[in-house]
Amino acid sequence: MILSVLDIEFQYNSHPILQGIRFDVRAGEMVAICGMNGAGKSTLLRCLNGILTPRVGSVLLDGEDLRLLGPKGIARSVASVPQKGRDSDLTVFEVVLLGRLPHRHWGPTREDTVAVEKILETMDLSGLAHRRFSTLSGGEAQKVLLAKALAQKPKVLLLDEPTNHLDLKNQMDVMRLVQHISRRESLAVVAAIHDLNMALRFCHRLLFLRGGRIETAATPDEVTAEMVRRIYGVEVDLGRIGKTLVVVPR
Repeated sequence: MILSVLDIEFQYNSHPILQGIRFDVRAGEMVAICGMNGAGKSTLLRCLNGILTPRVGSVLLDGEDLRLLGPKGIARSVASVPQKGRDSDLTVFEVVLLGRLPHRHWGPTREDTVAVEKILETMDLSGLAHRRFSTLSGGEAQKVLLAKALAQKPKVLLLDEPTNHLDLKNQMDVMRLVQHISRRESLAVVAAIHDLNMALRFCHRLLFLRGGRIETAATPDEVTAEMVRRIYGVEVDLGRIGKTLVVVPR
């Protein structure tokens, strides 16, 4: 397993947020973290990238405790894509180049420049290389932040609501891109996702958080209407369009 989460607990002050969270993620696997607002999804991601330290339990990367790696060691193996990047006057090329920082000792090298050029070309972003990040559309900005994360050459990719505020086309473009990259690079992907239908379509497993715990874990084929009702408090119908399971609220 690339990523192993072993019974972690986290609390803000005396308020428990995560309790007894345990799961593994393999190379090339996409895992969705689902649940209502306040269930602990974003907090869990912050524990997985070392921003927050669990009060109890461990996060292991290739069997090594994240706490022993240090910030630079974590950044060489774990990359995060936030919900929305800060507006920046940096160019797209410069933003993606920031992803090379964990692998540098001094200034950017020719190797860094070539790596960024290759990523931009692979993700069809070369035409935006000299555009200011602040001028991009939501879909373009999300792809650039994904490119920056990939410049870190991570083993684990963490996504916090990757389709939030995107139109349907850009939602599909981003999720297809993540799926393709995960397969090609054998990345372990963990994504906090509100849209159940996106999770069902693109992810191998769904972990449903409720009250800071994993209420249930299921493959898309194992998800039931009762499971969704229990987590979200909403009656739904399940159907299939082709081979894909679809959730429709009543």
